[in-house]
This record gives sequence, structure tokens and C-alpha cells, in this order.
Amino acid sequence: MMARDIATVGRRRRQVQMPAYRSRPDWPEAGEFHRAGPVEQGAGFTLEVATAVKSNGQVTPPAGRQLSWPLVLGGAALLAGLVLGLKPALAQPVPVPQVNLNLAQTTDPRQVVDTVRLLVLLTVLALAPALVLLMTSFTRIIVVLSFVRSALATQQTPPNQILIGLALFLTFFIMAPVYNQVKTQAIDPYLAGRITQEQALAAGARPVREFMYRQTREKDLALFVHMSGMAQPRTRDDVPLHVLIPAFIISELKTAFQMGFLIYIPFLIIDLVIASTLMAMGMFMVPPVMISLPFKLMLFVLVDGWYLVVKSLLESF
Repeated sequence: MMARDIATVGRRRRQVQMPAYRSRPDWPEAGEFHRAGPVEQGAGFTLEVATAVKSNGQVTPPAGRQLSWPLVLGGAALLAGLVLGLKPALAQPVPVPQVNLNLAQTTDPRQVVDTVRLLVLLTVLALAPALVLLMTSFTRIIVVLSFVRSALATQQTPPNQILIGLALFLTFFIMAPVYNQVKTQAIDPYLAGRITQEQALAAGARPVREFMYRQTREKDLALFVHMSGMAQPRTRDDVPLHVLIPAFIISELKTAFQMGFLIYIPFLIIDLVIASTLMAMGMFMVPPVMISLPFKLMLFVLVDGWYLVVKSLLESF
């Protein structure tokens, strides 16, 4: 009985594992069959792999999977022709301008002086951004605008790019009369050939010096004059630029901080009122800054804060 059951199970297993064949009448060879079996199932479809089985036991792929070698060789030949045709065009030299900065030996002192002047001019051009920022009204404007943003407690609003751009255009507006004087007294005569380079530099520095003198406190100027060890200057022209510029900068910073203090006072009062109200209500866990920010913005908009700040900056010069 046990042997009969084992034989029955073996026949069933062979029947299950036996592949399914169906006749393919379109094949010319006799005795060939097509075996179709599911290989991989996806979402709603079944992928089948078909193989040709001949009567002698050999397995060959169907005719649709054979490669067309003439087509492959033709494509390779066409690609090679395109590459070889582009090679001469890629090999053509690209014209590049040559820059020569050689300092050759010379026996003419005037050529040496011209070379030194060129080096000094390049150095001044490299320091031009710092000179423009520190010798103009930019320092006071950018510091005051930064105080406005800090007093409002708006973090990065307005962003730094907006503040710097506004400060630059306000600087151009304030320094426009000074630039017109420099252009009239120094640039135009020098371009016309009526004055030399030294005379143009002296004439161009005079309006800038007058602007810095008007904004510099005597106490700050006396500090740098004393620390430099120079003799007591009798006129403004006797004060060199390396003494006048730092005195002008610290005077600008002091003025900017004074304006910043006045800007902070109304917003500080709002913070104190909000903090006292929250403490009286027992809301210790609520940050006062989050509650006071809308009131600060409302006050700043109602009084037209940007107009007042910019007006104060323009009138301070």
C-alpha cells in the first residue's frame, strides 16, 4: 500500500512539472513545438518567453531575436565617417589674445616712473571699493538701516541685499554734488589736457576732503592728529588723508549709533508693555517677541517708518 501511494505521488509530480506544448504550424520544420510558460508577472500582464524545440533536442531562439549584422555594420561605418569629418574642424586653433606684462630693463628714468605710476594706479583701483565705502556716507546709512531691522526684530527681513542696495543708492544721491565738483574741477580738465595728473588728483581730492571735514568732529580729528605725532595743522589742507579718513569713520559711527538709539526707544517701549501684560496674565511660557512683532510692524507702518528714517538720514548730511 505504501509503495502504491509513493508511485501515485511521483506520477502527480511528473504531471505537474511537465511543460505545456502546443503545435506551431508556421514553423517549416516537422516535429517542432512551442513551449510557452509564464516567466514574470506584473500589474495586469504576463511576460512569456518562447523557445523553439526541434525533434533532435536542440533549442534555438525565434527568428525575431536574430540581429541584422549588415544594419549594425552600416551604422558603425556612418558613425566613423561623422567622427572623422569633425576632426579637422575640432583641430583648428582658436585665436586667443596675448597679454604681455614683462618689465624689461631700461636706461630711461621716465619709463621707470611710468611703470611705478601704473603699479600705484592698479593698487588704488584694487582698494577703490573700500575707499568708496569709507570716504562717503555709506557707513552711516548702512549702520542705521541695520539698527532699524534689529529694532523691529524681523531677523533677516529685509535681507542684506536689499539694505546694501538701498544704502548704495542713497549714497549715490548724497554724494552726487561732490561727484559733480570732482568732475568739473579734476576729470574734465585732465581729459582736455589742461592740467597734469598730479594737479587732477589734488583738485579731485579737495571736494571729498570738504565733505569729510563737515561730518568730522574736532575731537576725533584732534585724536588722530595727536597720535600721528605731526605738527599742529594751521589749515584744513595741512591735514593728510591718512589722518582725516579714520577720524571721519569714527565720527560717522558715533552719529549712526545715536540715530540707532532714537530708533530703538519706541520699539523698546512696546516690548516692555507686551512683557508686562503677559506676566500679569500668567503667560510665562509665551515669548514676548512673538506677540510684540505684529504691534511693532503696525506702528512702523502707521507712522511711515521708512520715509522718516530715509528723511532723517538725508537731512543729517
